Amino acid sequence: MPEPISIHDHFMKEALKQAKIALVKGEVPVGAVVVYKNRIVGRGFNQMEMLRDPTAHAEMIAMTQASETIAEGEQNHRGSLEGASLYVTLEPCPMCAGALVLTKCKNLIFGALDSKMGASQSLYHITQDDRLNHRLSVTGGVMATESRILLQEFFRGLRKEKR
Repeated sequence: MPEPISIHDHFMKEALKQAKIALVKGEVPVGAVVVYKNRIVGRGFNQMEMLRDPTAHAEMIAMTQASETIAEGEQNHRGSLEGASLYVTLEPCPMCAGALVLTKCKNLIFGALDSKMGASQSLYHITQDDRLNHRLSVTGGVMATESRILLQEFFRGLRKEKR
């Protein structure tokens, strides 16, 4: 009998689908989904090249979409992500980690570590810094191999093209 899929694996698979869209579009393959009350309320993939916007990270796009979705029909909602979880295939950078703190997101679940820009475990711990007004529960390494393979495939292709 196959092992039951964990809730983290289920939602990380959805983030990986977003990362694959980025890969097909020639973007660094990072994908993210925001989950609120056990349903996906925001999806995003890296779109920095497409939008010519260095801030168009998967997490930022998913958080913006989720804030709009959660606020729909709630007149005084300020766009916070209280009670929500962000699933992302790569450890967030400082910008995205800071945005997670500002939105008061409850949980961060990520795949691969980012030794160059990681701001939740690798280089910095922004999402759990006691000096800030909000901290998140952080779980890293969920489907890390699958996330890492997509990134390696992308960068191997870049080296072949010498971009």
